[in-house]
Amino acid sequence: MAGTTGTGTRRGFIGGAAALTATAALARPAPAAATTPRRNRRSTAAQAVAVLGGGVAGLTAAHELAERGFRVTVYERKNALGGKARSMDVPGSARGTRRPLPGEHGFRFFPGFYRNLPDTLRRIPFPGNAGGCHDNLVPSTEALMARIGREDLRLPFSRLGNVPPVLTPDAFRRAVTAFFELQLPAHELAYMADRLLVWFTSCDRRRTQEWERIPWWQFTGADRMSSDYRKLLCVGITRNIVATKAEVASTKTVSTYVEAFFYNILDRGADGEPDRVLNAPTGEAWIDPWVTYLRSLGVEFRTGLAVKDLRMSGGRIAEAVLQDAGGAGRSVTADHFVSAMPVEHARTTWNAQVRAADPQLARCDRLMTDWMTGIQFYLTEPTPIVHGHVDHLDTPWSVTSVGQAQFWKGRDFRRDYGDGTVADCLSCIASEWDKPGILYGKTAKQCTREEVAREVWAQMKAGLNDTGNTVLSDAKLHSWFLDPAVQLGGPHPANDEQLLIHPTGTWYNRPSAGTAIPNFFLAGDYVATDIDLATMEGANAAARAAVNALLDTVDSPAERCTVTPLYRAPEFEFLKQQDEIRYKLGLRNVFDLG
Repeated sequence: MAGTTGTGTRRGFIGGAAALTATAALARPAPAAATTPRRNRRSTAAQAVAVLGGGVAGLTAAHELAERGFRVTVYERKNALGGKARSMDVPGSARGTRRPLPGEHGFRFFPGFYRNLPDTLRRIPFPGNAGGCHDNLVPSTEALMARIGREDLRLPFSRLGNVPPVLTPDAFRRAVTAFFELQLPAHELAYMADRLLVWFTSCDRRRTQEWERIPWWQFTGADRMSSDYRKLLCVGITRNIVATKAEVASTKTVSTYVEAFFYNILDRGADGEPDRVLNAPTGEAWIDPWVTYLRSLGVEFRTGLAVKDLRMSGGRIAEAVLQDAGGAGRSVTADHFVSAMPVEHARTTWNAQVRAADPQLARCDRLMTDWMTGIQFYLTEPTPIVHGHVDHLDTPWSVTSVGQAQFWKGRDFRRDYGDGTVADCLSCIASEWDKPGILYGKTAKQCTREEVAREVWAQMKAGLNDTGNTVLSDAKLHSWFLDPAVQLGGPHPANDEQLLIHPTGTWYNRPSAGTAIPNFFLAGDYVATDIDLATMEGANAAARAAVNALLDTVDSPAERCTVTPLYRAPEFEFLKQQDEIRYKLGLRNVFDLG
C-alpha cells in the first residue's frame, strides 16, 4: 500500500503535558566518573570460578570477579554472548562490505532509575568515550500511546514543573495527576493518585506481606472504573511493561516499578533521563566491547556448551556436566560455581541432591515465565514515528515498538547495514501470545512465523494509519526478523527465551544470591533484588550480590560490590514508620480509604 510516512498530523499532546517543563525542581546528583577497576591481587588469583551462563548476569559476575583477581571461565549454551540482550545478525542480509541487518530478542531501554547497570557500563572502555559504554546511552524524549480509532496520546519526558522541594501528600497528588492526565475523568485520576499515595507511604512489611498478595487490578479498583482507565493505567502498565496480566500481577512488583519511574521523572535518585536507548546495535555499543574488556582481564569464554547437571561431593558442587551441540559431554571443575542462567534453564540443572541441600531452589519451580518476544521490521525509508517508544495500546498482542535508526547517530543505515536499501529498523515486542489476532483469528502461538509477522504489522497499522495518515506503508517494508528462539508452525510451539513474570506471591519464591551450598551462587533476574522485576538491572544487581556472597564465603579482604538500592524519598520515611505501627495493629494505611 503506497502512502506518505509522517510523524503525525493528529498526534496531539496529552492534556497534562502543558505542566511538564524542562526545568527540574530537584537537582540530579552528578554522574559518577568512570570507575577505576577494583582489583585485588591477593591469593584469589589461585581460585577458579565457573560462571554458568553468558548473559548480563554472567558477564557482570565475571566482570566483578576478574577485577578482584579470580580466574574466571564463562560457559554459555549458545554460540554468542550477551543472552537476551545480545544483537543477532540476520542471516544472508549483508551485501558488499556492509554488516548484516541487526536483529534482537527485543528492544531494550535503560531507565534513569537504573543505578547498578550504569555503573558497569561506565567501567567498560569504549574508544573515544570518557565514560565508557555509558556514553553510548542517548535519551528518548517522549512516548506515544497509539490507539485505534481515537486520538493518540503523546507523553513528553520533560521534568514536572512547579514541584515543591518537599513532597507533601497534596504535592504528590498534584504531581501524579499532572503527569497521568490521559483524558480520563478527574475523579479517576484522583483515585489513582490516592492509590499510589497509599503505596508510596506503605511500610516495607505491608508492601511484602499485604500488597504482594493483592493483584494490581484489585489494588487500582479497575472493576469500578472506565474502560479507558483500565486500558491506560491497569492493562497498559502491566501487560506492555511488566509483561504480566493486570488481573494477577503483584501490586508490589508493579508499584515498585511505577514508584521508581515517578521519582526518575521528578529527577530524584536518577542516573539519567527516564528513558534511554543505545546509539548503535547492542553488540556494537555494549556487548562486544564488554567481552573484549573481560578478555583483557583474563576471563575465558566457552560457548556452545549447555549445562546438564551439577554434581555434589562433600556438601559442595564438585563439577558441572556440560554438553555441546553434538551431544558430547564434558566435566568442568572449579572452586566456585555461579549459576547465571535464566530460571527456566537453571532449575533443570538442579538435581535432587542439589535441591535437598537448599530448599529455596525447589521453590524456584513455582516461578512462572511467559512469552515476550521481539520482531524487527526493516523499512526502506526513515520512519521516526515518535522520538521514543510506542505503546500500541489497543493491539490484542500487546505490541510495543521503537524506531531505532533515529538514535544511531554517526551511522548511515543504508551505508552500514544490509543490502543498501534499508533505512530504518522498527523494533517491536509482542507480549501477549494467547489471544486471537485481527488477521487470522488465531493466537500468536497458533500462527506460523510468517503469519506472526503479518499480524504484528497489521496490528500496528490499525492504530497508526487509522485516520488516513499512512505512517506504516507496505510498499516501504523491506523484510522482517523474528527471534529464532521462537519455534512455530507445529503442534508444539516453543520459546527458548522466555521472561519471568510476576503474579501475586512471586516474591516469596525468589531466591537469594547465596545458597546453603558454600561454593554455589545464583545470579539472574529471578534472584530477589530491590527492583523486583525481571530486568537487566535486576540481573546486574543479582550478580553483584552473588559475588559479594562468594567474597564473604572465602573471607576475602577485597572490596565488596556496590549494590545501589532504589531511591527512597526522605519525606515519606516518617509516614512509613507510622504505617509500620498501623500494620502491626491490623490497621489500614492512613491514606487507604478502601
